[in-house]
Amino acid sequence: MFTGGEDGKVRIWDMSSPNPSCKRIFDCQSPVNAVCLLPNQVELLMAHQGGGIYLWDVKSDQHDHLLPEVECSIQDVAVSPNGAYMAAINNKGSCFIWMLTSWSGPPGEAIQLTRSDAKLKIQAHEKYGLRCKFSPDSSLLVTCSGDSTARIYSTETWTLQAELRIDRYWVWDAAFNNDSKYLFTGNARPREYAGHLKAITALAFQDEPIRNSTDTTGTGLSSTH
Repeated sequence: MFTGGEDGKVRIWDMSSPNPSCKRIFDCQSPVNAVCLLPNQVELLMAHQGGGIYLWDVKSDQHDHLLPEVECSIQDVAVSPNGAYMAAINNKGSCFIWMLTSWSGPPGEAIQLTRSDAKLKIQAHEKYGLRCKFSPDSSLLVTCSGDSTARIYSTETWTLQAELRIDRYWVWDAAFNNDSKYLFTGNARPREYAGHLKAITALAFQDEPIRNSTDTTGTGLSSTH
């Protein structure tokens, strides 16, 4: 398990014992807003309020630092499930895209960090950027903002495909379902769901088939939740 905090530290925890303990620490020297694991399962991306993104190989302890724009805070960072792209969004509404390349040298040579090549900058929103996420099939990127919108971009053309606007409320988070056909958003509209009296600032769900409790045919018809 990995965690990032306002103390500027990213910590890796050993969950194999009854009392989990911190085994590794990386100091970003600035409050950490987001941490993301690359598909190779050995490198972490860490976005911090100093405006940069650290790439840390937890096995070799190598690291690199990207600073896409000065005098800003990187609010979120994401990697496409196919490992081809990295995206980051800052508090100015700018979304940055990089192409990722895994380095593979001759056997016996030292392992190198994943290479990131800047691809483009999208002015995704007019105000504070909050979240960026790729769809499970890596075909879409959604960005969320304080300008009351969530916007969906194609990863093939990087053009705007759709926009969800909820006037007067920040859109804090978004999540695709597992076939990338549906998108859920969380915003600051009160009582969107019974029991929430204030803003919904994060969300998560598990999308899987479940047995219909009313099924008496024995066919095992299922729905999703």
